Amino acid sequence: MKQKRYNQEFKQTIVELNRSGTSVSDLSREYGVSEVTIYKWVKALSPIENNRGLTPNEIAEIQKENLRLEQEVEILKKAMTIFARK
Repeated sequence: MKQKRYNQEFKQTIVELNRSGTSVSDLSREYGVSEVTIYKWVKALSPIENNRGLTPNEIAEIQKENLRLEQEVEILKKAMTIFARK
């Protein structure tokens, strides 16, 4: 079975409709998206409390960027020790 792909704008629209009062079951029937998928979108696009309004996706992106930067710092430290010896 071929998996459907939805763009970010469509996902955001569905989440906003849900927040405005439309039930997940109604949205599922109207747009042909499974209820489980809609619940995942709502969870992923909803801000986490006490986190400056960041969504779980945004937090994951920040963590990935942080890991990349930490790796770059380690590489630079190693390079600095190599050049300091010369």
